[in-house]
Amino acid sequence: MAQQEDVFKKIVAHAKEYGFVFPSSEIYDGLSAVYDYGQNGVELKNNIKRYWWEAMTLLHENIVGIDSAIFMHPTIWKASGHVDAFNDPLIDNRDSKKRYRADVLIEDHIAKIDEKIDKEVAKARKRFGDSFDEAMFRQTNARVVELLAHREAVHTRFSEAMNANDLDGLRQIIIDEEIVDPISGTKNWTEVRQFNLMFKTEMGSTADGSMTVYLRPETAQGIFVNYLNVQKTGRMRIPFGIAQIGKAFRNEIVARQFIFRMREFEQMEMQFFVRPGSEMEWFKYWKEWRLRWHKALGLGDEKYRYHDHEKLAHYANAATDIEFQMPFGFKEVEGIHSRTDFDLSQHEKFSGKKIQYFDPELNQSYTPYVIETSIGVDRMFLSVLCSSYEEQALEGGDSRVVLHLPAALAPVKCAVMPLVRKDGLPEKAREIVDELKFDFTTHYEEKDSIGKRYRRQDAIGTPFCITVDHQTLEDNTVTLRHRDSMEQQRISIADLHSLIHSQVSLNALLRKI
Repeated sequence: MAQQEDVFKKIVAHAKEYGFVFPSSEIYDGLSAVYDYGQNGVELKNNIKRYWWEAMTLLHENIVGIDSAIFMHPTIWKASGHVDAFNDPLIDNRDSKKRYRADVLIEDHIAKIDEKIDKEVAKARKRFGDSFDEAMFRQTNARVVELLAHREAVHTRFSEAMNANDLDGLRQIIIDEEIVDPISGTKNWTEVRQFNLMFKTEMGSTADGSMTVYLRPETAQGIFVNYLNVQKTGRMRIPFGIAQIGKAFRNEIVARQFIFRMREFEQMEMQFFVRPGSEMEWFKYWKEWRLRWHKALGLGDEKYRYHDHEKLAHYANAATDIEFQMPFGFKEVEGIHSRTDFDLSQHEKFSGKKIQYFDPELNQSYTPYVIETSIGVDRMFLSVLCSSYEEQALEGGDSRVVLHLPAALAPVKCAVMPLVRKDGLPEKAREIVDELKFDFTTHYEEKDSIGKRYRRQDAIGTPFCITVDHQTLEDNTVTLRHRDSMEQQRISIADLHSLIHSQVSLNALLRKI
């Protein structure tokens, strides 16, 4: 685990050094849990968003997009339940004066028990070698059986307390398990209290004439309140979906793990409106389709798993997460939820407007049910970055850091390099750049040795480097170097475009889904 944490620290440092992610307001010592995307980060982020958007809107003729405002009428958040129920259970340590989410403290404690079990298994595997039967060992080893029983007991209590919104129950687990504050090392805890995560602000110029509004904590409500507008103007027939990418804001107390949990983040959400009674088959469809979207990137099928929710939100009748194996464990990157007719019914009730669909096949009106797919852009970005990062030892004692980014997502698709800065090579290289730049993000690199230039491009994940040498002037061929294999091939300038396109186009990625 410690080794994985070291890798994660290196990834965070790499992201800053190579222009992917910067701490926000850094010259003013930063702002906790807020980050800015640098010149390479914004390209990678935009490519991820484009991959999602086109997968949704191009591949499904019954899904359209919108872009709703961040500010919305405050009653929307009353209707959605966010004013009353969008809370985190918080606990303070009296000695360190630090505030924590009670559920996160308990989840971390359960993760530590899992680590102890894994250590016992690893020791036994080392001892027994090829003859090791892990399943049998987990069932029969006294220490492992004891730890598993303890884990299950804590987990059961935790699930029950969360489902019942039992704040005293959560505190009691912290006391009984002797969970200490990671800073002070003490168990001097306060009671657990609820804390609303929405940012508030005032709209209007005078104190008495202003209205309290919220920064949206999710993008979904903007879709629901526009359901009728889209359905009528687009003459949409059920089933159909509305997709949206946008910023959301949560006043997280425990914001951690780099860009995994931030106060300002971006979501890619699609709400799919279906006939009541058909929601479970659509839930299954979207669960499987979304996993295919992830796996098409080729980051490793074994790095994904489903995690069904034990505690369902008040509006859901089914929910599952797609989790990805980060350096700090399996973590949620996307949620698929069956939201029933909760949202549209609530907005109908609070607005006094009829929000229904007339189904010509059934010859009746009803409130549609909704299947939601919701993915965090920043978490997706982090999963791509973490799974692509590799420190590679090369022959002759050399090494390199390479980002094996999926080619279609890479910020820079190709770099063109004159071997030397004379003899007409820079001019020839510029000609190639001017030809390729209309279709691919193309870099021109002439500073340092060719080896150093290759390393720089490896570090930002550029799939192809094109080297222009003296032979180029004679026969119009260049050396094309492949990032992952470092293989070099001699290729005609005329063939460059089609070869690069075949590897880096989103089209090829979309066809894999």
